[in-house]
Amino acid sequence: MQTTRTMPAFAYKIMIVIATIIWGSTFVVMKDTVEVFEPSWLLGVRFLATSFVLGIVFWRKLRANLTLSTIRAGAVLGLLIFAAYWFQTVGLVYTTPGKNAFLTAIYCVIVPFLFWGIAKKRPTAYNIAAAVICIAGVGLVSLSGDALTIGFGDGMTIVCGFLFAAHIVATSIFAKTKDVVVLTVYQCFFTGLLGLLVGALTEPAPLLEAIGFDAIFNMAYLVIFGSCIAMGFQNAALAHVPPSQAAILLSLESVFGVLFSVLLYGEEVGLRLLCGFALIFVAVILSEAFPLKRGKDIAMDDGQGGREGSREMVDEAIAEDSFAN
Repeated sequence: MQTTRTMPAFAYKIMIVIATIIWGSTFVVMKDTVEVFEPSWLLGVRFLATSFVLGIVFWRKLRANLTLSTIRAGAVLGLLIFAAYWFQTVGLVYTTPGKNAFLTAIYCVIVPFLFWGIAKKRPTAYNIAAAVICIAGVGLVSLSGDALTIGFGDGMTIVCGFLFAAHIVATSIFAKTKDVVVLTVYQCFFTGLLGLLVGALTEPAPLLEAIGFDAIFNMAYLVIFGSCIAMGFQNAALAHVPPSQAAILLSLESVFGVLFSVLLYGEEVGLRLLCGFALIFVAVILSEAFPLKRGKDIAMDDGQGGREGSREMVDEAIAEDSFAN
């Protein structure tokens, strides 16, 4: 369906970049917030509040799509995204925001290989080259010491990258028959419920006296800016920006994550880390700049979002997945 463009094309791309700036800043905000809220409690409060806000905004869509199959799909996505964010948040406790941001970005490289196993769409040489470059970058970022060991926080973050990739592939499958916005609301709702449940069973509840203005402000920032506003910018832009271009722009999230970590968290970035970050970023760009399968069956971008079906679904899923960061 053709959408009416109300702004110049570059303006929509700027909206995506603004969204990545917001998401990049959330790594530092979460690093501070996790000192007050345990990981599961943080996810529970954040995503349950986000689901309520989005539920109010998209109430008509929710009411029109109140089916068991849609709710079931939302529950599956909620479970995957909860697991991904849980590993990411726990990893953030034991590593820096910048390393957490870049190691999380490896999901962009993993997706084509997971999609290969499900849709039988074989990755290209570009995807394989990106995987090799990404592994080298991860090694530079996370391996340390004479024994070349991976720190606990870095290892947890790498696991979260695989889980984000699994969530993206699952989203690409469900989005073929379900409304993506509705799936997002249900997903946030179930993620929030899981967070509160796991937190109540395994973690100490947040101390009321420890929840000061800073903690409330950080949580409000994560809900309003990190989820609702950034998602609104992204969804509006995706109607006018080709998915493959959008995915490349969205990968800037990891760059801004490091930038905010240096500026606000005081993270020191040496030459080894810079080289690792650069390799991971090159891998993400290389993997996202080319479709899963090149050839006569690929419809090249026409400036209006046209793209061969399976790749379009994966790109849209990558974009949909990124808003919650």
